[in-house]
Amino acid sequence: MSPVPSPRRSRRKARPRWGTRMATAMSVLVLGAGGVGHAVVSRLDDIGRVDPFHDMKNRPAGGRGMNVLLVGTDGRDEITPAEKAKYHLGGAPCHCTDTIMIVHVSADRSRVSVVSLPRDSYAVVPARTDPATGKERAAHPIKLNAAYAEGGPGLTVRTVEQMTHVKIDHYLEVDFTSFMKTVDVLGGVDVCTAHPLQDAYTGLDLPVGTTRLDGGEALQYVRSRHLDAASDLARMQRQQRFLASLIARATSSGVLLNPVKFREVASTIFDSVRADKSFGTDEMLALGQAMRGFTPASSEFSSVPVGDPSFPVKGLGSTVKWDTSKAAALFGALREDRPIAAPLPEQRQATRVDVPPDQILVQVTNGTAKNGLATRAVQELHDTGFLASVAPTAPAAPAVPVPTTTTAAAAAATSPATEQPNPHTVIEYDPRWDRSVKSVAAALPGAELRAVNGIGGTIKVTIGSDFDSVTRVRADEPAADKFDAVKGDEVVCH
Repeated sequence: MSPVPSPRRSRRKARPRWGTRMATAMSVLVLGAGGVGHAVVSRLDDIGRVDPFHDMKNRPAGGRGMNVLLVGTDGRDEITPAEKAKYHLGGAPCHCTDTIMIVHVSADRSRVSVVSLPRDSYAVVPARTDPATGKERAAHPIKLNAAYAEGGPGLTVRTVEQMTHVKIDHYLEVDFTSFMKTVDVLGGVDVCTAHPLQDAYTGLDLPVGTTRLDGGEALQYVRSRHLDAASDLARMQRQQRFLASLIARATSSGVLLNPVKFREVASTIFDSVRADKSFGTDEMLALGQAMRGFTPASSEFSSVPVGDPSFPVKGLGSTVKWDTSKAAALFGALREDRPIAAPLPEQRQATRVDVPPDQILVQVTNGTAKNGLATRAVQELHDTGFLASVAPTAPAAPAVPVPTTTTAAAAAATSPATEQPNPHTVIEYDPRWDRSVKSVAAALPGAELRAVNGIGGTIKVTIGSDFDSVTRVRADEPAADKFDAVKGDEVVCH
């Protein structure tokens, strides 16, 4: 299947930070194994093997389900000079894990939970014997992605288990060559965004809307770090959305039901994958057959909750410090084989917006003859995240956002009607807040927008007779300090 032309193809160059390439391999193998047959999947016998569990002691107790440590390494030896020039893939590889994820497959094979671990996470590698020198090395601080350079897959697994108390059952490692080729074999993957995404470092240049990316362009998307203040943390969220979109593409395009096409996908993956010795053909076949009904809605994604995104460590610089209690709760759910994303059907139907509603002050006036309408509108705006309040009756009184622990009715006991009702709902805003007003307009579709110079950052809404209810909205990019788990069908393009 040929890729659908992008609405704009001005995307240029990129350097590789390939988080999703390894998740890509895991997903395609798992999703495809059940429908193709042993002859194709037996190529697993030809992939590279490692032994990350050799001589490991004092490991966490096993839980229900299966945990796979999925890592992407900085390998670019097979990239052509033309591809390196086109996608900014020059420079020396770091010989480290660029992205690290724990993939939990539920015991009943109905759910896959993917948890991203920030590459710059503050970690303490356990004491060990250096195989090169035979000397003992004491435990010491390190950035998580450097554990691979220091001690390979084995030290990476030991460090992750020590940090999460989750027993890793299998190890899967993929380099970015596989990622690029896999996306191309699938005919590209769709991504969507509510606002333009541009990163001068990677060459990413995406317009608003949906764009189908080829392998090289997908690398630009999943590795861009200079789009917002959240840096690596927001990048992990984009990687998760891309993985959900890739799963949707693989399961909806028929690629994995076509033995010839699947053989092409599998061959591409097998060329660049390394796995632990026990992750063999029979186990993969059984897993694939159990998950034949897998869809994006069967997946859920989260990132480790962060307490300090810039935790200074002597000799390491700035690291990412996890929120200890929240991280413990997240990994506890994996050990106990519980879902990490709560079912939120109303949020899955929410309209995507650019600016998160919890960053926007909204003041509401009742412009109708119906008493209490402003109070109801404020409550509904508050329910979808806005800092909303009923406009004060006294001219000089400032607007006070509704506290998150109270209801709008408690904040404003009355919502007086007007003697001359407005037929249409009106949104007044300062032109300097033209991005924020788009989020409000999405929540009040059909409202009239009026730019008013000098009214400041509070957006003023006058409810008209045409008001029915507030449309739920959610930000396309979660705030940098929020990493709530979401289901795969919440983050794919619709």
